[in-house]
Amino acid sequence: LNRIRKIKKNNMVKIPSGEIRTKEILDWKGIHLFHFRGSSCSQKLRIYLNLKKINWTPHSVNLAAGKNYSDWFLGINPKGLIPVLVDDGHVEIESNDILEYLEKKFPEKPLSPPTDQIQIKKLLKEEDDLHEDIRNIAYRYMFGDLGKKRSKDLENFENYKSSNKNLDQQKMKEVKFYKNFGKEGITDVAIRNSLSKFCKCYEKYESHLNEHRYLMGDELSILDIAWFIYSYRLFVSGFPFKDRFPNISLWFHNLYSRNEFFKEVNDPGVFKVIRFYAKASTSLRGKSIKSLLV
Repeated sequence: LNRIRKIKKNNMVKIPSGEIRTKEILDWKGIHLFHFRGSSCSQKLRIYLNLKKINWTPHSVNLAAGKNYSDWFLGINPKGLIPVLVDDGHVEIESNDILEYLEKKFPEKPLSPPTDQIQIKKLLKEEDDLHEDIRNIAYRYMFGDLGKKRSKDLENFENYKSSNKNLDQQKMKEVKFYKNFGKEGITDVAIRNSLSKFCKCYEKYESHLNEHRYLMGDELSILDIAWFIYSYRLFVSGFPFKDRFPNISLWFHNLYSRNEFFKEVNDPGVFKVIRFYAKASTSLRGKSIKSLLV
């Protein structure tokens, strides 16, 4: 039992309680969420919790200060990623898995249509596969050099050994990304490839929105929440939605106008200054999204 349990039926990743070294969380009662204000996956979960009106206790993990690389947090999730949900000692570590878990626990006013479970799993997997691509965009146009990790924090993360070799191997993808980012940043080739992937998905949804209000039909779903977060990051980075995908633009701004969505992505002033600097500096070098978009 002392190994990661991957349930092939739905690809959910589990960490048995016996592998969690920060034992105190196992005694917590109620729903607790480890999150960060500017984390895209955290924003996704907070919007969901807003819409479902679920009571939860927040625990902010400052990614900018490397708090997700502390032994205390790695004792909960050795991958060093947020969000993490703790529900009466039960731990979930992947954002889409958390959504699925909460949908089952709180079936009232479902945001995952019961008749479309197979399809929504497929589409959420497609969305999740673009996580590295949205990170490329964000680290070029939203964070800039401030996205670089301190070598001491990254070294602690790389050297941390959990009781599960599979998780330790998975975390090395994160280590590799940040090491490469520290050396060469995000290349133009990576940006073009990522933009191409997003455009292919948006073409599909642009057509769908000719006849429907939301991405799964005429009712809001967790797929809309997931894609709203991606679209927000692309929007503030300069992606020309209005020109390229007018239906997507209308869909996005409709959600953006709702308080449950807006309040979770409306960044504090310091974040906006950082974003302005990163976006402006790339534009001055002739590397705006519009210039790289093929």
